[in-house]
Parts: sequence; structure tokens; C-alpha cells
Amino acid sequence: MKKGSIIALLILLLFSGCSKDNGVNQTQSLAKDITLFFVNDQHGQIDNFSKIKHIVDLEKQETDVIVICSGDVFSGNPVVDNALEKGYPMIDLMNRVGFDISVIGNHEFDYGESILADRINQSNFDWVCANVDMGNSIIPEPLEYKTINTSDLKVTFLGLVETNGSDEITIPSTHPWRVKNITFERPESIISQYSTVKEKEDSDVYIALTHLGYDASGGNLGDSQIATQYPFFDLIIGGHSHQTIDNTINNIPIFQSGSNLHNLGKIELKVKDKAIESINYELINLDTYTEHDSDLKIIIDAYNDLPYLSEVIGYSHLFHDRPQVGCFYTDALRGVMNVDVTFQNNGGIRSSLNEGDITVREVFEISPFNNGTVIYDMTVSEIKYFLEESRSGFYYSGIQIAQIGSEIQIKDLGGNILPNNTILTLGTNDYIPAVYNTYFPSNGNVQTLTAAETIISYLENVSSQVNYPSCNRFFKYR
Repeated sequence: MKKGSIIALLILLLFSGCSKDNGVNQTQSLAKDITLFFVNDQHGQIDNFSKIKHIVDLEKQETDVIVICSGDVFSGNPVVDNALEKGYPMIDLMNRVGFDISVIGNHEFDYGESILADRINQSNFDWVCANVDMGNSIIPEPLEYKTINTSDLKVTFLGLVETNGSDEITIPSTHPWRVKNITFERPESIISQYSTVKEKEDSDVYIALTHLGYDASGGNLGDSQIATQYPFFDLIIGGHSHQTIDNTINNIPIFQSGSNLHNLGKIELKVKDKAIESINYELINLDTYTEHDSDLKIIIDAYNDLPYLSEVIGYSHLFHDRPQVGCFYTDALRGVMNVDVTFQNNGGIRSSLNEGDITVREVFEISPFNNGTVIYDMTVSEIKYFLEESRSGFYYSGIQIAQIGSEIQIKDLGGNILPNNTILTLGTNDYIPAVYNTYFPSNGNVQTLTAAETIISYLENVSSQVNYPSCNRFFKYR
């Protein structure tokens, strides 16, 4: 080979080698784009899913997309809660939109084990939750974390659910009788076990997908506490507290999109060398967004076509906010259950009541959880003990309650102080004695109607008129 040819070959090889090295370096340092869409706490609301699909499908034409849910898929819309297959419309629509992942929320357990098992089995997306063990239940075990591979990136999600449902056992805020075969751990007890997941999975982005709420106290874990105490996540997408959150704590962005499918969160990321180089966040108002997927809207309209929910069963003389609804709610229970006193927990009233005709749908929106009803014989002393020791707030009917110093005083409706040994019949939804079981007798008289059905019966058979211009029957021991 001629000397000149040898020199040329050496130069070519040297150039090729440099080009290869430069190519690797350029690939490693090239920022990659991905868009994350998320919702949280949709509580059975379905009307805006056709808008979400339109938005997601457009974005998929431009870049890689992951669609995310931060929990509480169910409970709040009678179209979903009273479907022939309870909850299925939500799963069907999430599948059609193309959701990729969801954390388990506390209200996922509201329908009971067998129904949740069916809904999870019907899901085309993954469920994650690191602090639950389905144990002896028939519910499929969710993944602790899941890594989703896009064309350019690996994104890992760790799931966590709150466990503040009872002072006596570690469960989420759901009916205790519906999670008897399931074991939960406090999220703060296990989260540190997942500090090296990003490295193990060789992920580009590590996300805490939580249903804990934004902030917590008393040693509990919320999203803000995760960012402060466990800063090994790149960002946090949360739910449970029904807030619109766009905040950064300890250099960790935290997001939440509100509730009831009013908004869609959109997170645009540029990722470089396994770190977020830039982030852009937009909260899309779905109620004002005008475009939609027409095929999906037809399906949603079919789900909503339930004439019985529009049946008028009463009349509200004014707008009633939730404290006023609490008065109506407990009066309705007392009127149908024919008891001396009734109680209703604050969190079990999920909607206000508009002025005008009252429909079946509105009652199910006020009381969506399918809780049963039960009657107990209890002394005044036992009722006082329950109110004092539970330290929770309740609406009530049939008696007058006051706190005088550290003492609770209970009077009848005529203003007469009731002696501690007086026995009263007490009616309530069965969630209350399930959560506070140590304060109630074991032999309650279980009724045939749910709480919502009891209210409907009251409007149809006792009084169709609802008018509480000023009413404040709420007690919480201080």
C-alpha cells in the first residue's frame, strides 16, 4: 500500500473514532421531551373524559405522553356508583382515553372487595400502591412501583395511599368493614425502602404518585412532608386533598389538579442525563375547553341516560350548604328510622343542595357511599363518651348538645337535661359504628335501607319540603 494511502486510512479511522465518541456524548447530553397528563379525585365524574381524550390524542402527535391518575376514581356520581357493574363506567372511559397508571385511592375500596377486584381486572392500565397488602382478599395485588418505558425515557412511579381512616387500626378513609382482609402500612413507615428505586430501575425520572393529601400533621405523611423528608423523587403528583397545587418544596415540584374532573394537569418535561432540565406546567380547565372526542362523548351520553335519576321527589326552598344539609340529612334519618337521635359524620355529606326540585340524583350525590343504616339502644352516658373520646364532629337530630367546660350536656328537644342513665334509640349510617366500634354495642339492629335510600323514603313518604334557612346542629368535642 502506498504511503499516502496508509496516511489517509489512518486519518479516516481517527476521524471515525472521534465521530463515534462524539455521537455517544451527544446522545447522553441530548435533552428529551415527555408530557405527563394527570387527574386526581374524579369521584365518578365522567362528562369531561371526551375532552381529555381530545387533548391527549393531539399531544401524542407531537411527543411521548403518559396519562396518570392520582386516585379516588369512584364514589360521587350515581351514574357510576349505581351502574349495573358498580364503577365500571369510570374504568371503561379511562381505558378508552388511554390511561397508563393509577395509584389506589381510599375510595377505591368503597364498593367492597369483589367489585374492586373486578374493576382492577378490567383495567388496561397499571395500579400501584406500596403500602397495601391485599392478603386474603380476592383483589389483585397492585405493583409497589412501575416503570413505564417511552421511546426515549424510563419513568418510574411509586404509589402511596393515606391510612388515616381510623384511630384504632391502620386503614384508609373508607368503610372498615370493606377492608377486613387487607393489610395497610403507614406510608411514613415504608417510603424510605424505595429510596434507591431510580438507580435499580435505571430510570430517567422518579415520581411519587400519591393519594396522601398535600400537607399533613402529627407525624403523618403528605406530599409536602415527602419533599422535605424524602427528597429522592424528581417530582410528586398527588391527590386526596382536592386542591389545585403547583408548588416546589426542597427543589421538588408538587402537583394536584383539584377534583371532580374539572381540570386536567399537563406537565411538560425536558430530561437530560437522568435529571429534569426544565418543566412547564399548565392546569387545563376542562369545563371551559370546547373541543371533544365525538365518539367518546356518545358513550358518555349513553352512560348518563338514566331517567330515574331525574325523578323529582321533593322541593328545596333555598340553597342549602353542607351544614344545612346536615340538619336535613339527620332529620330524614330520624323521621324514617323512628328513633330518638341520629348522627351523621361530616365527611359523609358530599354535596350541597340547590334551590328548587330535588331529584334522586341529588340525594345520591349528597350520600354516595352506599352505607347501610343501623339502630342501637344507648344510654346518654354512652353517647357522651362516644362524642368525647372520638374527638370527631357529627351532625345530629333529636337532641340538643352543648359543651360546658369539659362536660357534655345533652337535652331533649324541650330543653330538659337528660340523665346519664336515660336510654335512647340511636340511628346512624353504619360507617360510624364501623370506624368507632369500641363506643357502640355489638348488637345493633341493621336496617334494610341504605342512608341514601332512607333520605329518598323520607322525601317520598314523610315530607317532600326541605327548608333550613338557619340550622347549626354540629358538635365536636373541644
